[in-house]
Amino acid sequence: MFSMDTLKKLKRHLRRGNVYRRSDLEQWSSAVDRHLKQLLTEGTLQKMSQGLYYYPKETVFGSAPPEESALVRSFLKDDDFLITSPNAYNALEVGTTQLYNKRIVYNHKRHGEFDLGGRKFFFHRKPKFPKSLSPEFLLVDLVNNLDSLAEDQAMVLAKAKEKAATLDPAKLTRAVSAYGGVKAKKVFSSIRRG
Repeated sequence: MFSMDTLKKLKRHLRRGNVYRRSDLEQWSSAVDRHLKQLLTEGTLQKMSQGLYYYPKETVFGSAPPEESALVRSFLKDDDFLITSPNAYNALEVGTTQLYNKRIVYNHKRHGEFDLGGRKFFFHRKPKFPKSLSPEFLLVDLVNNLDSLAEDQAMVLAKAKEKAATLDPAKLTRAVSAYGGVKAKKVFSSIRRG
């Protein structure tokens, strides 16, 4: 028989706003599945996906959803990832205006579409990606993913070439070398020569 004291001890380790894997909780509970069931039933934890749980942070508007980065970090058990969206291309001002309900996670571990807490994430396993978004990376990434955009691709590509001429050539060259696919390398090599 498990006492409520062991559940209380487990609760003392939980922090609002944090996302936990089942394996994270094992260090504080010898009956983790039973305790998880109790914590879910009483509403202390919310299930995000298989083996992933969230301790909601309370705001004046109610429970806040987990931060995307916390959710992805717990899912991957890793800090090495980059979350982006095709919406980020709009900042380049190259004719992309669509709003996409799509979150892309570049990482080294997982590939595929995953539902985490009711939000879809598209995980792409990549050998290299930057720690943060830069105009140079976004431009290279846009050309890499041009075929998946809803806009007029020829027009976007023409404007991307114009945009490339306004960026730091050394930074763009490094971004193309590190992150460019075959198409991006071809497009930007002609710009750098021209």
